[in-house]
Amino acid sequence: MRRLCVAAPRAVACFMLAIAPVSVLADAVDDGRRLLDEFLTGVHSLAARFEQSLVDADEVIVEESSGTLQILRPGQFRWAYERPYEQLLVADGLNVWSYDVDLAQVTVKPQQDVLQNTPALILSGAADVTDQFDVVDGFEDRGTVWLRLRPRSSQHGFNTVELGFNADRLDRMIFTDSLGQSTLIALFDLQINEPIDASLFRFVPPDDADVVGRPATSAANIP
Repeated sequence: MRRLCVAAPRAVACFMLAIAPVSVLADAVDDGRRLLDEFLTGVHSLAARFEQSLVDADEVIVEESSGTLQILRPGQFRWAYERPYEQLLVADGLNVWSYDVDLAQVTVKPQQDVLQNTPALILSGAADVTDQFDVVDGFEDRGTVWLRLRPRSSQHGFNTVELGFNADRLDRMIFTDSLGQSTLIALFDLQINEPIDASLFRFVPPDDADVVGRPATSAANIP
């Protein structure tokens, strides 16, 4: 049995992988596949608070952060870090803008290049996302159905991803990289398929910010 417990703010994010009978694992894999498919095809908008922890290979928390998240499909999201410092990530469907408030710096990159190497690929709900992952296994723990995936391409920025569905909603994610570091994300106050102001996904760099990179103006401009 492997146990990874992280004392995240206002939540005990304790993720357990237990050795379960094969039949139970098979049922969990089937349930996980169904829930992932429903998330990718049935969720058109999502808003939530998030709490995120970076845990090293020795299971020591090295960083904690929190903020808000909005997703509007296809291909738009707004990920706003509020603690410990302000940072904003906005995907407008064509580019991904990263704004570091303290540094007054904006970085912009074509969205299709950025999302291929980040967990946002799954959240963005691209039609072909399931074609880029293999299902490793699944299990159920205290009412949460977990599905573990492995990217087929070595170009991804992580080795495995574990998705946790509680009450048929995706509200836990664990991304593990090649160094054994894990990023744990917990979602709270989920709002599914509620109206979201489209202006949240339009980013205009502040006048006092340095801009690094050149935004694509159409799909034809993307290398």
